[in-house]
Amino acid sequence: MHDVRELIDSGPETERRLARRGHPFDLDGLRAAQRRRVTALEAVNGLRAELKQASRRGRPADSSAPTAPTEEDLRERNRRLRDRVQAAEAEAREAEGDLERLLLTVPNLPADDLPDGFDEKDAVEVRRVGPRRGSGPGLGRHHADLGESLGILDTAAAGKLSGARFSVAVGPGALLERALGSLLLDLHGREHGYTEYAVPHLVSRETMTGTGQLPKFEDDLFATSVGGRELFLIPTAEVPLTNLLARETLDERRLPLAMTARTPCYRAEAGSYGRDTRGLLRLHQFEKVELVRVCREEDAEAQLELMLTHVEACLRRLELSYRVVLLPAGDIGFSARKTYDVEVWLPGSDTYREISSVSDCGTFQGRRAGLRYRAGGSRRPAATLNGSGLPIGRTVAALLEQGQREDGSVVLPEALARYTGFHRLLPGGGSE
Repeated sequence: MHDVRELIDSGPETERRLARRGHPFDLDGLRAAQRRRVTALEAVNGLRAELKQASRRGRPADSSAPTAPTEEDLRERNRRLRDRVQAAEAEAREAEGDLERLLLTVPNLPADDLPDGFDEKDAVEVRRVGPRRGSGPGLGRHHADLGESLGILDTAAAGKLSGARFSVAVGPGALLERALGSLLLDLHGREHGYTEYAVPHLVSRETMTGTGQLPKFEDDLFATSVGGRELFLIPTAEVPLTNLLARETLDERRLPLAMTARTPCYRAEAGSYGRDTRGLLRLHQFEKVELVRVCREEDAEAQLELMLTHVEACLRRLELSYRVVLLPAGDIGFSARKTYDVEVWLPGSDTYREISSVSDCGTFQGRRAGLRYRAGGSRRPAATLNGSGLPIGRTVAALLEQGQREDGSVVLPEALARYTGFHRLLPGGGSE
């Protein structure tokens, strides 16, 4: 969330930057909401002072009557004043709520060094790593076909249980997913310095609001209500990890903080029907290892570059070919001010596809969640960053497609084979 005074003071500049993301910014509406809030608070403070003064003197503050009021007059006067205070307080709460709801709909301001544009064709390629493995004569099969022929993916069983956009991993496939999660957590914990957490998969509306999923993306979330208690299934571990520090003030010496967790992720994928319906790329439920960093705002740019190296280290360890692109201003997430997408090569689709987004959110989430740090005698909103390191399903898809051989087998990277106990997946459900 933004500081309303900063948005108003830099009004034309705010309009220009938000226009780069395609967001129509109502500066006049924001000014009116802020004026209403200020006026309401001034009225409350004035009436409270009047009530306090009248109670202390035992007579109306502006009384010029020749005779003192009776006890009944005093009680009636104070009652009327208290009623006016309560009405003014109610108006102030309403004005405060309306302003907050308006601010919650304003996305983060994009960084100035982002390219212009609104979709993937406007992204700028930063680097490309590795050959286009898995392509060529007798190769290029889609991971869904490979998974079925290898006997490790059962889409029919998933459909019977839950319908479209779910998956079932079988035998070596299930072990592959488990091994991949362990490798990634070990890499981030032992080599990259992240602290691992096990977090809830159900969180409150306040928690979802803190990281920017609500109110904008409510249609993309799965929710449940039991006994009048509303909870949301997390779309990513970014939500609980970041909010672990909500409404806290950290010592500056603790920064930067680095956290990771492997969790299921649940996404309704509203509006995406018809895209990536086969395989593991766009599921309602999938597992992911998430990375979150918390730092001072002036350190966020360096922390973003550092987190990007951690994500790339995963792909290099898994011997996967990929590229890094800088997203344009109109294609970054609601809470982000700058995002790199890491795209893995998928020969089955003959293209690079996103496997991780690494984002600098600046102080946007810190303000929404009340996440601060103490520097000297002042408290400042902390900056937050997040990235996938990595999603299990999409990584399995890339391993299958890039590791495929003409005989229908799939060769796994050495680093992962140490976790699975096998180097090759064989047609029909075997491994060796």
